[in-house]
Amino acid sequence: MDIIRKTYLDRIGKYYDSNLIKVLTGIRRCGKSVLLRQIRDEILETVGVESDHIIEMNFEDVAFSRITTFKKLNSYILKRIKDDKKYYIFLDEIQHVSQFEKTLSSLKATKNVSIFVTGSNSKLLSGRLASLLVGRCKEFKIMPFTYSEFMQYNAVNGISLSNSFQDYLRFGGMPQRMDYDNEDEIREYLSSLFDGIVNKDICNSKSKINRENFDTVSKYILSNCGKEFSAASVSSYFSEANGEKMFRETVYRYLDKLEKACLISRVKRYDVASKRNLKSVEKQYAADTGMVLACSSSNRVFPSRLLENAVYNELVYKGYDVMIGKTYKGEIDFVVMKDGKKCFLQVAYLLSDESVIEREFGAYDSVKDRSPKYVLSLDEFDMSRDGVVHLNIVDWMTNKKDLFLS
Repeated sequence: MDIIRKTYLDRIGKYYDSNLIKVLTGIRRCGKSVLLRQIRDEILETVGVESDHIIEMNFEDVAFSRITTFKKLNSYILKRIKDDKKYYIFLDEIQHVSQFEKTLSSLKATKNVSIFVTGSNSKLLSGRLASLLVGRCKEFKIMPFTYSEFMQYNAVNGISLSNSFQDYLRFGGMPQRMDYDNEDEIREYLSSLFDGIVNKDICNSKSKINRENFDTVSKYILSNCGKEFSAASVSSYFSEANGEKMFRETVYRYLDKLEKACLISRVKRYDVASKRNLKSVEKQYAADTGMVLACSSSNRVFPSRLLENAVYNELVYKGYDVMIGKTYKGEIDFVVMKDGKKCFLQVAYLLSDESVIEREFGAYDSVKDRSPKYVLSLDEFDMSRDGVVHLNIVDWMTNKKDLFLS
């Protein structure tokens, strides 16, 4: 049984009758299609629109396989519009339609419509779509289940786990992975999902990418999410694995492809002392921690990196802008910003001894900025000290505790 993703419905609900085109982007199988149906149902229930003023098309449904161009799409929709009342149009996986942006632009300009589209590629809002519809779109980045949603799903479906957080951390929050109940099946599903994304969105028949080379690099990057990134180290790894050289430009091209397929987020640095954004990209985080396991050459994963990745995704889900903090002495895991305010976060798996405590809390010793400072870990005891607040990660992810920004 599906859960209602209320946070997204509340965010998108403000734009139900807006003339802006609502664009839902995110990794394949993260729940965009289900969310689109929930939006439709809420509109039918709350707006009072008649069902014949709802137009739905899923371009991964064979029923619409012949509609592959903007002209065919435009013709189909215009035949469904019979009067001047508002029509609500839902177009799922719109990237399968060639030059779809021309139809969207035309409908927006000439008809009384509210348009919702989904796509599994972030370049939906780049290139032609951006230039043709500049200022006319509102993007909503949809993510796999958060831990709170994961727990809600388990409760609704009567699933009981002995250690739910460890399960979530290792296997992630892709909704359909919950259909499997043992590690081998879950891993097989996640691996096939990764392969499907690469086949459809990156190394398809139109691309000129060497699939074997891309697999080697992309799996290395994803299995090492959360580590400091170096194109030179990736090139070196490829040379050792394949016995041939790879240029840094190729590594960055592959990174761009992974990002546009919504598989990773690339996070820039923030200089804490000068309060400036730096241009260099420092780290990559997986859209879902299950992708880290799927791309690992063994069953071994690093819990501390998975935890940092999960915290990053939770921050993005909660609407924060996130960067890596750079100090003259080292690094702060995250600089968290919203509405002109900010706080700093350090993430640790467990504050297991005094040296770990000193390392995590001591990261702030050189920081003169008075914005709130936090250390997040799985420890259940409050270890706050020297003005730095300690929070339990599970409490924060289940909204029992919150961050304060200033």
